[in-house]
Order: sequence, then C-alpha cells, then structure tokens
Amino acid sequence: MDNGYTPHVAVKVDSKTQVPSEYVKNGEITLNVSPSAVHKLQMGNELIEFSARFAGVARQIAVPIANVYAIYARETGHGMTFDVDAAAKPATQAVAEAEPSAPREVPALPAPANTTPPQPGKPGGGKPKPQLRRVK
Repeated sequence: MDNGYTPHVAVKVDSKTQVPSEYVKNGEITLNVSPSAVHKLQMGNELIEFSARFAGVARQIAVPIANVYAIYARETGHGMTFDVDAAAKPATQAVAEAEPSAPREVPALPAPANTTPPQPGKPGGGKPKPQLRRVK
C-alpha cells in the first residue's frame, strides 16, 4: 500500500476457509485486500476477516492465516510466498518429513498496461522483472 500497489493474498481453501465457493478454482482463491476493496479488515494471529463485495453482493470472508500461501502486489507480481503445509503441522513433524511437496504455482498476473519495458543503459538495465514463483 505504501508504494501505491494493490495487495492480494492467495489462499488455499479448505473447510475452515469462509469464501464464496463460486470464485474458488483448484482449491484456491486470490483476494484483493486493499482498503478500497474490503470493509472492517481485521488481521489477527490466527485469522484474517473482512467484508467484501462479490458481483455486488456483500460477503463475510474469514481466512485462517495458516492457509495464506502468498502475499503480492497485483501490479508487479512481487511479494512473498509461504509454505502452507508446514505451517499447519508442528515444527518437529514438518522437519522430520523427508518427502518434499510439489511446488505451488501462484496465479499469473497480467502486465500493467501503463508501463514500458526497461531500456538498456537506463535503470533496470533491460532485464525483465522477476515473477513471483514458489521456490523450495
């Protein structure tokens, strides 16, 4: 928010997650949590709660913190990812497991329409911007 970007959270949906089921794809949902999109946002240690409109209908949303697997800026795709599976298990059990889980893909974001690619010799050096991806 401080840099003028729109914060989004990517959430693994399960029985403890209260979101509109018609917007869930492959057991996941991405939510815009900017102040202009939500009402009465409360972020605690265990739960993120707010009210938001989906197709003009107000809905109450409740997401367990342990189900949030990414926080990123819509405009750039830059952000942070989290290991949802390890967060839900006790630390000793997560370390003891030798079998790695498959990497999760964060939904691809469209490039902002009002930006131009960096030019060689100028800040950015002509290198493409990194995309948010899951790394184990």
